[in-house]
Amino acid sequence: MPTSELYRNYGILADAKDNLSQHKDAYQVILDGVKGGPKEKRLAAQFIPKFFSSFPELADAAINAQLDLCEDEDVSIRRQAIKELPRFATGENILRVADILTQLLQTEDTAEFNQVNTALVSIFKSDAKGTLGGLFSQILQGEDVVRERAIKFLSLKIKTLPEDVMTKEVEDFVFAETKKVLEDVTGEEFVLLMRVVSGLRILQTVSGRQQLVELVVEQAFLEQALNPADPDTVDRLLQCTRQALPLFSKNVHSTRFVTYFCEHVLPNLSKLTTPVADLDIQLEVLKLLAEMSPYCGDMEKLESNLNMLFTKLVEYMPLPPDEAENGENAVSEEPKLQFSYVECLLFGFHQLGKKLPDFLLDKVEAEQLKDFKIRLQYFARGLQVYIRQLRVALQGKTGDSLKTDENKIKVVALKITNNINVLIKDLFHNPPSYKSTVTLSWKPVPKRPSGEEISPVSTIKKQLPVLPRRDARQIYNPPSGKYSATIGTYETRGGFRGGRGRGFGTRGNRSRGRIY
Repeated sequence: MPTSELYRNYGILADAKDNLSQHKDAYQVILDGVKGGPKEKRLAAQFIPKFFSSFPELADAAINAQLDLCEDEDVSIRRQAIKELPRFATGENILRVADILTQLLQTEDTAEFNQVNTALVSIFKSDAKGTLGGLFSQILQGEDVVRERAIKFLSLKIKTLPEDVMTKEVEDFVFAETKKVLEDVTGEEFVLLMRVVSGLRILQTVSGRQQLVELVVEQAFLEQALNPADPDTVDRLLQCTRQALPLFSKNVHSTRFVTYFCEHVLPNLSKLTTPVADLDIQLEVLKLLAEMSPYCGDMEKLESNLNMLFTKLVEYMPLPPDEAENGENAVSEEPKLQFSYVECLLFGFHQLGKKLPDFLLDKVEAEQLKDFKIRLQYFARGLQVYIRQLRVALQGKTGDSLKTDENKIKVVALKITNNINVLIKDLFHNPPSYKSTVTLSWKPVPKRPSGEEISPVSTIKKQLPVLPRRDARQIYNPPSGKYSATIGTYETRGGFRGGRGRGFGTRGNRSRGRIY
Protein backbone atom coordinates (compact mmCIF):
# COMPACT_ATOMS: atom_id res chain seq x y z
CA MET A 1 0.00 0.00 0.00
CA PRO A 2 1.57 3.31 -1.08
CA THR A 3 1.86 6.09 1.47
CA SER A 4 -0.27 8.29 -0.80
CA GLU A 5 -3.23 6.00 -0.10
CA LEU A 6 -2.76 6.43 3.61
CA TYR A 7 -2.53 10.20 3.28
CA ARG A 8 -5.67 10.25 1.12
CA ASN A 9 -7.75 8.31 3.64
CA TYR A 10 -6.30 10.36 6.46
CA GLY A 11 -7.55 13.44 4.62
CA ILE A 12 -11.02 11.97 4.29
CA LEU A 13 -11.19 11.36 8.04
CA ALA A 14 -9.67 14.71 8.94
CA ASP A 15 -12.21 16.57 6.78
CA ALA A 16 -15.20 14.52 7.95
CA LYS A 17 -15.35 16.22 11.35
CA ASP A 18 -18.75 15.30 12.83
CA ASN A 19 -19.38 12.60 10.23
CA LEU A 20 -16.35 10.49 11.00
CA SER A 21 -18.32 7.36 11.85
CA GLN A 22 -19.59 7.26 8.26
CA HIS A 23 -16.07 6.65 6.93
CA LYS A 24 -15.34 3.28 8.46
CA ASP A 25 -13.75 2.08 5.20
CA ALA A 26 -11.21 4.91 5.29
CA TYR A 27 -10.18 3.98 8.83
CA GLN A 28 -9.89 0.33 7.79
CA VAL A 29 -7.42 1.34 5.09
CA ILE A 30 -5.30 3.06 7.76
CA LEU A 31 -5.44 -0.08 9.91
CA ASP A 32 -4.22 -2.11 6.96
CA GLY A 33 -1.21 0.21 6.79
CA VAL A 34 0.50 -1.96 9.42
CA LYS A 35 0.98 -4.57 6.65
CA GLY A 36 2.96 -2.16 4.48
CA GLY A 37 6.61 -1.13 4.48
CA PRO A 38 8.48 0.96 7.08
CA LYS A 39 7.08 4.29 5.85
CA GLU A 40 3.51 3.02 5.86
CA LYS A 41 3.94 1.53 9.32
CA ARG A 42 5.27 4.80 10.77
CA LEU A 43 2.28 6.66 9.36
CA ALA A 44 -0.15 4.02 10.61
CA ALA A 45 1.37 4.25 14.10
CA GLN A 46 0.39 7.94 14.16
CA PHE A 47 -2.93 7.81 12.27
CA ILE A 48 -4.55 4.82 14.03
CA PRO A 49 -4.69 6.40 17.53
CA LYS A 50 -5.81 9.78 16.16
CA PHE A 51 -9.19 8.46 15.05
CA PHE A 52 -9.46 5.50 17.43
CA SER A 53 -12.23 6.93 19.62
CA SER A 54 -14.52 7.53 16.63
CA PHE A 55 -14.78 3.84 15.67
CA PRO A 56 -15.65 1.82 18.81
CA GLU A 57 -16.70 -1.15 16.66
CA LEU A 58 -13.12 -1.35 15.36
CA ALA A 59 -11.50 -0.88 18.79
CA ASP A 60 -10.12 -4.42 19.03
CA ALA A 61 -8.81 -4.32 15.47
CA ALA A 62 -7.17 -0.95 16.09
CA ILE A 63 -5.47 -2.05 19.31
CA ASN A 64 -4.26 -5.26 17.67
CA ALA A 65 -2.90 -3.27 14.72
CA GLN A 66 -1.01 -0.92 17.06
CA LEU A 67 0.24 -3.91 19.02
CA ASP A 68 1.65 -5.41 15.81
CA LEU A 69 3.63 -2.21 15.39
CA CYS A 70 4.84 -2.41 19.01
CA GLU A 71 6.43 -5.76 18.10
CA ASP A 72 7.90 -4.69 14.77
CA GLU A 73 11.51 -5.56 13.98
CA ASP A 74 12.31 -1.87 13.37
CA VAL A 75 12.97 -0.27 16.77
CA SER A 76 12.01 3.21 15.51
CA ILE A 77 8.57 1.89 14.53
CA ARG A 78 8.19 0.20 17.90
CA ARG A 79 9.05 3.41 19.74
CA GLN A 80 6.55 5.41 17.71
CA ALA A 81 3.81 2.84 18.32
CA ILE A 82 4.56 2.68 22.05
CA LYS A 83 4.55 6.46 22.31
CA GLU A 84 0.97 6.52 20.99
CA LEU A 85 -0.37 3.60 23.08
CA PRO A 86 -1.69 5.82 25.94
CA ARG A 87 -4.23 7.28 23.48
CA PHE A 88 -5.95 3.88 23.43
CA ALA A 89 -6.24 3.79 27.24
CA THR A 90 -9.85 4.87 27.54
CA GLY A 91 -12.81 3.22 29.24
CA GLU A 92 -12.65 -0.56 29.24
CA ASN A 93 -9.43 -0.55 27.21
CA ILE A 94 -7.27 0.82 30.07
CA LEU A 95 -6.67 -2.61 31.61
CA ARG A 96 -5.61 -4.12 28.30
CA VAL A 97 -3.31 -1.22 27.39
CA ALA A 98 -1.70 -1.36 30.84
CA ASP A 99 -1.23 -5.11 30.45
CA ILE A 100 0.40 -4.62 27.03
CA LEU A 101 2.73 -1.87 28.27
CA THR A 102 3.72 -4.00 31.24
CA GLN A 103 4.69 -6.86 28.93
CA LEU A 104 6.69 -4.41 26.82
CA LEU A 105 8.91 -3.72 29.84
CA GLN A 106 10.87 -6.83 28.81
CA THR A 107 12.58 -4.90 25.98
CA GLU A 108 16.37 -4.73 26.10
CA ASP A 109 16.51 -1.43 24.17
CA THR A 110 17.11 1.41 26.64
CA ALA A 111 15.29 4.12 24.70
CA GLU A 112 12.34 1.80 24.11
CA PHE A 113 12.28 0.82 27.77
CA ASN A 114 12.19 4.48 28.79
CA GLN A 115 9.36 5.05 26.31
CA VAL A 116 7.35 2.23 27.92
CA ASN A 117 7.95 3.72 31.37
CA THR A 118 6.79 7.13 30.19
CA ALA A 119 3.66 5.63 28.62
CA LEU A 120 2.81 3.71 31.81
CA VAL A 121 3.17 6.82 33.97
CA SER A 122 0.97 8.68 31.51
CA ILE A 123 -1.94 6.25 31.76
CA PHE A 124 -1.39 5.97 35.51
CA LYS A 125 -2.37 9.60 35.84
CA SER A 126 -5.57 9.11 33.86
CA ASP A 127 -6.70 5.84 35.53
CA ALA A 128 -4.47 4.62 38.34
CA LYS A 129 -6.57 1.63 39.39
CA GLY A 130 -6.98 0.38 35.82
CA THR A 131 -3.25 0.72 35.21
CA LEU A 132 -2.48 -1.14 38.42
CA GLY A 133 -4.83 -3.89 37.32
CA GLY A 134 -2.71 -4.46 34.22
CA LEU A 135 0.55 -4.32 36.17
CA PHE A 136 -0.55 -6.74 38.87
CA SER A 137 -2.03 -9.10 36.28
CA GLN A 138 1.44 -9.52 34.78
CA ILE A 139 3.15 -9.65 38.18
CA LEU A 140 0.91 -12.53 39.20
CA GLN A 141 0.77 -14.41 35.89
CA GLY A 142 3.43 -13.03 33.55
CA GLU A 143 6.88 -14.19 32.56
CA ASP A 144 9.69 -13.83 35.08
CA VAL A 145 11.43 -10.93 33.34
CA VAL A 146 8.12 -9.02 33.01
CA ARG A 147 7.24 -9.71 36.63
CA GLU A 148 10.64 -8.54 37.82
CA ARG A 149 10.51 -5.29 35.87
CA ALA A 150 6.89 -4.58 36.76
CA ILE A 151 7.71 -4.86 40.47
CA LYS A 152 10.70 -2.55 40.04
CA PHE A 153 8.51 -0.08 38.14
CA LEU A 154 6.02 -0.01 41.01
CA SER A 155 8.73 0.40 43.64
CA LEU A 156 10.23 3.39 41.81
CA LYS A 157 7.23 5.17 40.34
CA ILE A 158 4.33 4.74 42.72
CA LYS A 159 5.88 6.99 45.37
CA THR A 160 6.21 9.82 42.84
CA LEU A 161 2.50 9.98 42.02
CA PRO A 162 0.43 12.82 43.56
CA GLU A 163 -2.36 12.34 46.09
CA ASP A 164 -5.10 13.05 43.55
CA VAL A 165 -3.87 9.99 41.62
CA MET A 166 -3.07 7.74 44.60
CA THR A 167 -6.45 8.01 46.31
CA LYS A 168 -7.48 5.87 49.27
CA GLU A 169 -9.32 3.50 46.92
CA VAL A 170 -6.21 3.12 44.77
CA GLU A 171 -3.96 2.54 47.78
CA ASP A 172 -6.36 -0.05 49.17
CA PHE A 173 -6.16 -1.83 45.80
CA VAL A 174 -2.34 -1.74 45.85
CA PHE A 175 -2.23 -3.21 49.35
CA ALA A 176 -4.72 -5.97 48.55
CA GLU A 177 -2.93 -6.99 45.33
CA THR A 178 0.50 -6.82 46.96
CA LYS A 179 -0.64 -9.27 49.65
CA LYS A 180 -1.55 -11.71 46.88
CA VAL A 181 1.89 -11.35 45.29
CA LEU A 182 3.64 -11.81 48.65
CA GLU A 183 2.31 -15.34 48.85
CA ASP A 184 5.10 -16.34 46.45
CA VAL A 185 8.12 -14.05 46.13
CA THR A 186 11.90 -14.03 46.05
CA GLY A 187 13.91 -12.12 48.63
CA GLU A 188 14.57 -9.24 46.25
CA GLU A 189 10.89 -9.04 45.27
CA PHE A 190 9.92 -9.03 48.94
CA VAL A 191 12.17 -6.04 49.64
CA LEU A 192 10.81 -4.09 46.66
CA LEU A 193 7.17 -4.84 47.46
CA MET A 194 7.63 -3.86 51.09
CA ARG A 195 9.04 -0.58 49.80
CA VAL A 196 5.85 -0.11 47.77
CA VAL A 197 3.38 -0.75 50.60
CA SER A 198 5.46 0.97 53.29
CA GLY A 199 5.06 4.24 51.41
CA LEU A 200 1.26 4.09 51.18
CA ARG A 201 -0.42 6.87 53.12
CA ILE A 202 -3.18 4.56 54.38
CA LEU A 203 -0.51 2.57 56.26
CA GLN A 204 1.18 5.47 58.04
CA THR A 205 -1.02 5.02 61.13
CA VAL A 206 -0.19 2.75 64.06
CA SER A 207 -2.72 0.17 62.84
CA GLY A 208 -1.29 0.44 59.33
CA ARG A 209 2.25 -0.18 60.56
CA GLN A 210 0.99 -3.13 62.55
CA GLN A 211 -0.54 -4.59 59.39
CA LEU A 212 2.83 -4.28 57.66
CA VAL A 213 4.56 -6.04 60.55
CA GLU A 214 2.01 -8.85 60.24
CA LEU A 215 2.92 -9.18 56.55
CA VAL A 216 6.58 -9.54 57.46
CA VAL A 217 5.84 -12.01 60.26
CA GLU A 218 4.04 -14.26 57.76
CA GLN A 219 7.12 -14.25 55.54
CA ALA A 220 9.56 -14.83 58.42
CA PHE A 221 8.06 -18.17 59.52
CA LEU A 222 8.49 -17.29 63.18
CA GLU A 223 6.31 -20.23 64.16
CA GLN A 224 8.98 -22.64 62.90
CA ALA A 225 12.26 -23.62 64.51
CA LEU A 226 15.36 -22.19 62.84
CA ASN A 227 17.66 -24.44 60.85
CA PRO A 228 21.01 -22.64 61.26
CA ALA A 229 22.68 -24.89 58.68
CA ASP A 230 20.37 -23.70 55.88
CA PRO A 231 21.78 -20.40 54.59
CA ASP A 232 18.58 -19.49 52.75
CA THR A 233 16.48 -19.96 55.89
CA VAL A 234 18.85 -17.73 57.84
CA ASP A 235 18.91 -15.15 55.06
CA ARG A 236 15.11 -15.14 54.92
CA LEU A 237 14.95 -14.32 58.61
CA LEU A 238 17.48 -11.51 58.25
CA GLN A 239 15.69 -10.08 55.20
CA CYS A 240 12.36 -10.06 57.03
CA THR A 241 13.84 -8.56 60.17
CA ARG A 242 15.43 -5.74 58.18
CA GLN A 243 12.08 -4.96 56.59
CA ALA A 244 10.27 -4.99 59.93
CA LEU A 245 12.85 -2.88 61.75
CA PRO A 246 11.78 0.57 60.43
CA LEU A 247 8.17 -0.24 61.34
CA PHE A 248 8.79 -0.76 65.06
CA SER A 249 7.97 1.99 67.54
CA LYS A 250 6.72 2.41 71.09
CA ASN A 251 3.28 1.45 69.79
CA VAL A 252 4.26 -1.20 67.23
CA HIS A 253 6.25 -3.78 69.11
CA SER A 254 9.11 -6.03 68.06
CA THR A 255 8.29 -8.65 70.70
CA ARG A 256 7.79 -11.62 68.38
CA PHE A 257 11.06 -10.99 66.56
CA VAL A 258 13.07 -10.38 69.75
CA THR A 259 11.57 -13.51 71.31
CA TYR A 260 12.45 -15.59 68.24
CA PHE A 261 16.03 -14.29 68.22
CA CYS A 262 16.45 -15.10 71.92
CA GLU A 263 14.86 -18.55 71.72
CA HIS A 264 16.05 -19.80 68.32
CA VAL A 265 18.89 -17.64 66.99
CA LEU A 266 21.16 -16.91 69.97
CA PRO A 267 21.41 -20.60 70.99
CA ASN A 268 22.61 -21.36 67.44
CA LEU A 269 24.71 -18.23 66.93
CA SER A 270 27.96 -20.06 66.18
CA LYS A 271 26.22 -22.45 63.75
CA LEU A 272 24.60 -19.82 61.52
CA THR A 273 25.36 -19.97 57.81
CA THR A 274 24.79 -17.37 55.10
CA PRO A 275 24.80 -17.23 51.28
CA VAL A 276 26.33 -13.74 51.41
CA ALA A 277 30.10 -13.76 50.94
CA ASP A 278 32.27 -12.01 53.55
CA LEU A 279 29.31 -11.32 55.86
CA ASP A 280 29.93 -11.65 59.60
CA ILE A 281 26.61 -13.38 60.13
CA GLN A 282 26.92 -13.47 63.92
CA LEU A 283 27.53 -9.73 64.14
CA GLU A 284 24.73 -9.01 61.67
CA VAL A 285 22.29 -10.98 63.83
CA LEU A 286 23.43 -9.24 67.01
CA LYS A 287 23.06 -5.82 65.40
CA LEU A 288 19.49 -6.59 64.37
CA LEU A 289 18.65 -7.86 67.84
CA ALA A 290 20.14 -4.72 69.42
CA GLU A 291 18.17 -2.41 67.12
CA MET A 292 14.88 -4.23 67.82
CA SER A 293 15.24 -4.51 71.58
CA PRO A 294 14.08 -0.95 72.52
CA TYR A 295 10.70 -1.67 70.94
CA CYS A 296 10.04 -4.98 72.67
CA GLY A 297 6.73 -5.08 74.52
CA ASP A 298 5.57 -7.44 77.25
CA MET A 299 7.37 -10.74 76.83
CA GLU A 300 5.91 -14.05 77.95
CA LYS A 301 9.28 -15.67 78.72
CA LEU A 302 11.19 -12.56 79.76
CA GLU A 303 13.33 -14.26 82.41
CA SER A 304 14.50 -17.10 80.16
CA ASN A 305 15.20 -14.71 77.28
CA LEU A 306 17.17 -12.39 79.57
CA ASN A 307 19.08 -15.42 80.76
CA MET A 308 19.97 -16.34 77.18
CA LEU A 309 21.27 -12.80 76.56
CA PHE A 310 23.19 -12.98 79.83
CA THR A 311 24.73 -16.33 78.85
CA LYS A 312 25.84 -15.01 75.46
CA LEU A 313 27.21 -11.84 77.02
CA VAL A 314 29.32 -13.91 79.42
CA GLU A 315 30.69 -15.90 76.48
CA TYR A 316 32.10 -12.72 74.93
CA MET A 317 33.45 -11.27 78.20
CA PRO A 318 36.48 -13.41 79.08
CA LEU A 319 38.02 -13.94 82.50
CA PRO A 320 41.47 -12.46 83.17
CA PRO A 321 44.20 -15.01 82.45
CA ASP A 322 45.01 -15.45 86.15
CA GLU A 323 41.36 -16.36 86.73
CA ALA A 324 41.39 -19.21 84.20
CA GLU A 325 39.94 -22.45 85.54
CA ASN A 326 43.13 -24.54 85.26
CA GLY A 327 45.21 -21.78 86.84
CA GLU A 328 48.33 -23.20 85.23
CA ASN A 329 49.56 -20.24 83.25
CA ALA A 330 48.88 -16.79 84.61
CA VAL A 331 50.93 -15.13 81.88
CA SER A 332 49.28 -16.93 78.96
CA GLU A 333 48.22 -15.03 75.86
CA GLU A 334 45.66 -12.34 76.62
CA PRO A 335 42.17 -13.08 75.29
CA LYS A 336 40.71 -11.07 72.45
CA LEU A 337 37.90 -8.71 73.35
CA GLN A 338 35.07 -8.72 70.81
CA PHE A 339 33.94 -5.13 71.31
CA SER A 340 31.43 -5.05 68.43
CA TYR A 341 29.67 -8.18 69.68
CA VAL A 342 29.66 -7.00 73.28
CA GLU A 343 28.15 -3.63 72.36
CA CYS A 344 25.16 -5.37 70.74
CA LEU A 345 24.67 -7.90 73.55
CA LEU A 346 25.07 -5.33 76.32
CA PHE A 347 22.60 -3.00 74.63
CA GLY A 348 20.03 -5.78 74.18
CA PHE A 349 20.51 -6.96 77.77
CA HIS A 350 20.18 -3.36 78.97
CA GLN A 351 16.90 -2.86 77.07
CA LEU A 352 15.27 -6.08 78.26
CA GLY A 353 16.77 -5.63 81.73
CA LYS A 354 14.61 -2.54 82.20
CA LYS A 355 11.60 -4.88 82.26
CA LEU A 356 13.10 -7.06 85.00
CA PRO A 357 15.60 -4.80 86.85
CA ASP A 358 16.23 -7.31 89.66
CA PHE A 359 17.29 -10.07 87.25
CA LEU A 360 21.00 -9.99 88.14
CA LEU A 361 20.38 -9.89 91.89
CA ASP A 362 17.44 -12.28 92.14
CA LYS A 363 17.69 -14.62 89.16
CA VAL A 364 21.44 -15.19 88.81
CA GLU A 365 23.29 -17.53 91.19
CA ALA A 366 25.72 -15.80 93.56
CA GLU A 367 28.78 -17.52 92.07
CA GLN A 368 27.61 -16.64 88.54
CA LEU A 369 27.15 -13.02 89.52
CA LYS A 370 30.58 -12.92 91.14
CA ASP A 371 32.09 -14.41 87.98
CA PHE A 372 30.22 -11.88 85.84
CA LYS A 373 31.51 -8.93 87.85
CA ILE A 374 35.08 -10.16 87.46
CA ARG A 375 34.57 -10.34 83.71
CA LEU A 376 33.00 -6.88 83.66
CA GLN A 377 35.91 -5.43 85.63
CA TYR A 378 38.48 -7.01 83.31
CA PHE A 379 36.62 -5.79 80.25
CA ALA A 380 36.21 -2.31 81.74
CA ARG A 381 39.95 -1.94 82.35
CA GLY A 382 40.67 -2.93 78.77
CA LEU A 383 38.12 -0.37 77.62
CA GLN A 384 39.84 2.45 79.45
CA VAL A 385 43.14 1.75 77.71
CA TYR A 386 41.54 1.68 74.28
CA ILE A 387 39.45 4.76 74.89
CA ARG A 388 42.55 6.73 75.90
CA GLN A 389 44.49 5.49 72.88
CA LEU A 390 41.67 6.29 70.48
CA ARG A 391 41.04 9.75 71.91
CA VAL A 392 44.72 10.60 71.63
CA ALA A 393 44.81 9.32 68.04
CA LEU A 394 41.76 11.36 67.05
CA GLN A 395 42.34 14.47 69.14
CA GLY A 396 42.39 17.62 67.02
CA LYS A 397 41.29 15.84 63.86
CA THR A 398 38.30 17.32 62.05
CA GLY A 399 36.74 17.41 58.58
CA ASP A 400 38.63 15.55 55.87
CA SER A 401 41.24 14.20 58.28
CA LEU A 402 38.52 12.12 59.94
CA LYS A 403 37.44 10.68 56.58
CA THR A 404 40.48 8.53 55.91
CA ASP A 405 39.81 4.80 56.13
CA GLU A 406 42.05 4.45 59.17
CA ASN A 407 40.41 7.28 61.08
CA LYS A 408 36.90 6.14 60.12
CA ILE A 409 37.62 2.82 61.81
CA LYS A 410 38.98 4.63 64.87
CA VAL A 411 35.88 6.85 65.09
CA VAL A 412 33.60 3.81 64.97
CA ALA A 413 35.81 2.02 67.50
CA LEU A 414 35.53 5.00 69.84
CA LYS A 415 31.73 4.99 69.51
CA ILE A 416 31.67 1.28 70.35
CA THR A 417 33.93 1.58 73.40
CA ASN A 418 32.08 4.69 74.63
CA ASN A 419 28.78 2.82 74.44
CA ILE A 420 30.12 -0.23 76.26
CA ASN A 421 31.64 2.04 78.90
CA VAL A 422 28.29 3.71 79.61
CA LEU A 423 26.38 0.43 79.73
CA ILE A 424 28.93 -1.28 82.01
CA LYS A 425 28.73 1.68 84.41
CA ASP A 426 25.03 0.96 84.82
CA LEU A 427 25.71 -2.68 85.68
CA PHE A 428 28.31 -1.67 88.31
CA HIS A 429 25.59 0.10 90.28
CA ASN A 430 24.15 -1.74 93.26
CA PRO A 431 21.46 -2.58 92.40
CA PRO A 432 22.21 -2.53 88.66
CA SER A 433 20.73 0.47 86.85
CA TYR A 434 19.24 0.58 83.37
CA LYS A 435 18.76 4.33 83.04
CA SER A 436 21.54 5.35 80.64
CA THR A 437 20.88 5.86 76.93
CA VAL A 438 23.32 5.36 74.09
CA THR A 439 23.14 5.53 70.29
CA LEU A 440 24.35 2.31 68.70
CA SER A 441 27.69 2.85 66.99
CA TRP A 442 26.42 2.21 63.45
CA LYS A 443 23.44 4.54 63.79
CA PRO A 444 23.58 8.22 62.70
CA VAL A 445 25.40 10.55 65.07
CA PRO A 446 22.94 12.71 67.06
CA LYS A 447 23.08 16.46 66.52
CA ARG A 448 23.04 19.38 68.89
CA PRO A 449 20.12 21.85 68.75
CA SER A 450 22.33 24.03 66.55
CA GLY A 451 22.51 21.22 63.98
CA GLU A 452 26.18 20.50 64.74
CA GLU A 453 27.14 16.85 64.99
CA ILE A 454 28.33 15.66 68.39
CA SER A 455 31.93 14.47 68.08
CA PRO A 456 32.58 11.01 69.50
CA VAL A 457 35.99 12.28 70.61
CA SER A 458 34.37 14.56 73.18
CA THR A 459 31.81 12.15 74.58
CA ILE A 460 34.00 10.53 77.23
CA LYS A 461 35.05 12.88 80.04
CA LYS A 462 35.39 10.62 83.07
CA GLN A 463 37.14 7.36 83.68
CA LEU A 464 35.12 4.37 84.81
CA PRO A 465 35.42 3.71 88.55
CA VAL A 466 37.32 0.46 88.96
CA LEU A 467 36.24 -2.18 91.46
CA PRO A 468 38.89 -3.43 93.90
CA ARG A 469 41.09 -6.07 92.39
CA ARG A 470 41.15 -9.56 93.85
CA ASP A 471 44.88 -9.78 93.28
CA ALA A 472 46.89 -6.55 93.26
CA ARG A 473 50.24 -8.28 92.97
CA GLN A 474 50.29 -8.60 89.19
CA ILE A 475 50.84 -5.47 87.09
CA TYR A 476 47.78 -5.05 84.88
CA ASN A 477 48.30 -5.57 81.16
CA PRO A 478 45.25 -4.66 79.05
CA PRO A 479 43.97 -7.34 76.69
CA SER A 480 44.04 -6.83 72.96
CA GLY A 481 40.73 -5.86 71.39
CA LYS A 482 38.82 -6.40 68.18
CA TYR A 483 36.36 -4.19 66.40
CA SER A 484 34.58 -4.97 63.18
CA ALA A 485 35.84 -2.71 60.40
CA THR A 486 32.39 -2.94 58.84
CA ILE A 487 30.38 -2.23 61.98
CA GLY A 488 29.28 1.09 60.53
CA THR A 489 27.75 -0.47 57.45
CA TYR A 490 24.26 -1.88 57.32
CA GLU A 491 23.32 -3.32 53.98
CA THR A 492 19.93 -4.40 52.68
CA ARG A 493 20.61 -7.39 50.52
CA GLY A 494 18.04 -8.56 48.04
CA GLY A 495 17.37 -12.05 46.88
CA PHE A 496 17.92 -15.63 47.88
CA ARG A 497 19.86 -18.19 45.92
CA GLY A 498 17.81 -20.04 43.40
CA GLY A 499 15.30 -17.23 42.77
CA ARG A 500 11.71 -18.13 43.55
CA GLY A 501 12.68 -21.79 43.49
CA ARG A 502 13.97 -21.44 47.05
CA GLY A 503 13.54 -19.20 50.05
CA PHE A 504 10.39 -17.16 49.74
CA GLY A 505 8.48 -19.34 47.25
CA THR A 506 8.50 -21.48 44.15
CA ARG A 507 7.56 -20.22 40.71
CA GLY A 508 8.18 -21.85 37.35
CA ASN A 509 10.12 -20.16 34.57
CA ARG A 510 8.23 -19.12 31.47
CA SER A 511 9.47 -18.70 27.94
CA ARG A 512 8.79 -15.46 26.14
CA GLY A 513 5.71 -15.48 23.94
CA ARG A 514 3.63 -13.02 21.97
CA ILE A 515 2.21 -10.03 23.80
CA TYR A 516 -1.56 -10.11 24.07
